[in-house]
Amino acid sequence: MANHRQIGYTSRMKLAVYAVTRQGLAPAQRIRDALGADAYAPKRFEEQGTIPFDSLRECVRETFIRYEGHIFVAATGIAVRVIAEHIVAKDTDPAVICLDHHARHVISLLSGHLGGGNALTLRIAEAVKGHPVITTATDMEGLPSADMMAARSGLIIGNLDAVRHVNAAWLEGRTVQIFDPEERLLGIDGARMREVRRGQWSDGDPGIWVSWRDDCRDPDALRLHPRVLALGIGCRRGATAGEILGLVRDTLTAERIRPESVGALASVEAKRHEAGLLEAARELGLEVRFHPEAELARVDVPTPSEFVLDTLGTPSVCEAAAVLAANGGSIVVPKRKSKKATLAVARSNTCL
Repeated sequence: MANHRQIGYTSRMKLAVYAVTRQGLAPAQRIRDALGADAYAPKRFEEQGTIPFDSLRECVRETFIRYEGHIFVAATGIAVRVIAEHIVAKDTDPAVICLDHHARHVISLLSGHLGGGNALTLRIAEAVKGHPVITTATDMEGLPSADMMAARSGLIIGNLDAVRHVNAAWLEGRTVQIFDPEERLLGIDGARMREVRRGQWSDGDPGIWVSWRDDCRDPDALRLHPRVLALGIGCRRGATAGEILGLVRDTLTAERIRPESVGALASVEAKRHEAGLLEAARELGLEVRFHPEAELARVDVPTPSEFVLDTLGTPSVCEAAAVLAANGGSIVVPKRKSKKATLAVARSNTCL
């Protein structure tokens, strides 16, 4: 399980803008000032307010993974060549924008949807008074895009390859079936989307299945997962990360829960320095929220423990912590045990 990045454009994106010619300094500085970007320029320009570099290629090797968006005031060929070796996948690559040094054309070059490149292109074009150039097919036709719908709804894409099948269906004028019993998907268009119940789903037809459970049997469906689940974990001193992770994996598998839907992890304050718990949290890509014993004791739980009450001063750790991490949500998996660890899962009404 890994922590998922924020997808789509936000004003908090960490941005870098690169000028490669002296004429490009002015638009780069406008972008820096308007969007709060770090500005890079060749060392020979000795320009104040910019970070100097000797080689753009070497500079980008250092910066590519540090920023969520890269803006090149340069020819598209230059931008393509310096980023080529770093491109990995559309769900992890940063947005890349390119504009000429007169700022006439602002081009969305990479990660237009999930990376927020298209929205960032529009923002840059507004800042420099240029013309935005966006070439993604759904945007060109004014159609919805499955990956952008997921991003706006705070949903995690479970099988990224299926996005193109849904988008292709819309481009062909076909209707896409939507299974979303908890109404998590925003922007549903009745003219292009048909909401269905479980029994009405047609395997093989283009469709989007929204669920925090592993309950979609159609391999062609685009699966979207809301991050609405919180793990509460209790452990005895010396519990290893391996034991805790094993308990988590076994529980999620047994309960047919998608790991992508886990968005929070909590425990008791007394375990703040428990090495195994902290290591397990890092492996899960989650930060642990530690709650005082008195706060946990106020939460009603299905399986309180007299032993835990006598030991820690609260009748529950894992169940109470899960409820608090889920913003007061309901428990969907009561306490499960291994030799030295306990686990419960709670569901929030909103994405975590």
